[in-house]
Amino acid sequence: MKLLKFTSKGIYCVPGKFYIDPWRPVDLAVITHGHADHARSGMKKYLCHHFTKPILYSRIGRNIECKSVAYGEVININGVKVSLHPAGHIIGSAQIRMEYKGYVSVISGDYKIQNDGLSTPFEAVKCNEFVTESTFGLPIYNWLSVEEQENQMKNWVEQNRKNGKTSVFIGYSLGKSQRIMKALEGLGELNVHYSIAKLNEAYESVGVKLPDYNTIDLSDDKKHLDGKIILLPPALVDNPAMKKIPNMAYAICSGWMQIRGARRWRSADAGFAISDHADWQGLLTAIKATEAQKVYVTHGQTAVFSKYLNEIGIYSEEVKTEYGDDEEKTEIDEAL
Repeated sequence: MKLLKFTSKGIYCVPGKFYIDPWRPVDLAVITHGHADHARSGMKKYLCHHFTKPILYSRIGRNIECKSVAYGEVININGVKVSLHPAGHIIGSAQIRMEYKGYVSVISGDYKIQNDGLSTPFEAVKCNEFVTESTFGLPIYNWLSVEEQENQMKNWVEQNRKNGKTSVFIGYSLGKSQRIMKALEGLGELNVHYSIAKLNEAYESVGVKLPDYNTIDLSDDKKHLDGKIILLPPALVDNPAMKKIPNMAYAICSGWMQIRGARRWRSADAGFAISDHADWQGLLTAIKATEAQKVYVTHGQTAVFSKYLNEIGIYSEEVKTEYGDDEEKTEIDEAL
């Protein structure tokens, strides 16, 4: 029996009779992480990592039926051994390992192999078949080290301070913003939009310590923000209220800034190529470590990446899904 089936509702575990990150309502959804393109409303039951549970409550609602497990904890679903393993993408993000009659499939969800200091670091899981993302599946994408990324942001804040500018960082509310906060800790007062603060509470509820911050609403008076450090979600780019922040210089933090910054978002004062997805080398490193005989490539640069895997002797197929290439890019595009 084939373990996985790619359907109009999502990726289906045939013997287990459950879906992984489905995009249509199903009876049981096993969720890799809390981003909206992977964790949707309308499911009868949810299964996720302990750290993802408060995120689902925050984004979908507390009335959902949700069971959570620890990394490595094995549960039996209709004869399939299911366990969750660190994906390194954001807090609570997990690869879903399924074993049936000795055959092992792993669905990665979104992942990165860089250790950001907040998410549980990625762990390779050996398997027969592996489902990988390919958001940044082109050789041009090669991230700097986390330390270098953080130093770039700190230096920009210091330069803005010398020039009498207010430093505004644009980063996705879940995952990216918390990384930015951690990087800027100790540089000055951090002021975050209430949509970010709401998800900070989910981090703090599971014991993740974040730097001190103030919660702001851009509909309020903004004079007190002059010269401070501000974090906003991508949806507010080009918002009239954002434009009224005194002496503003703003930077977009996204992996897309590596090649698209000047062309696509030239109105930004700076761009930092910081991503919660694996870069080209990270994808290859992760896939090789699984020792999978077959790799399914989902959202992103599927054609190029799958072709390359086949060329280097790793049997690969493209798979069509409804996951976003990158939620942050979508939000920025919509805002602009």
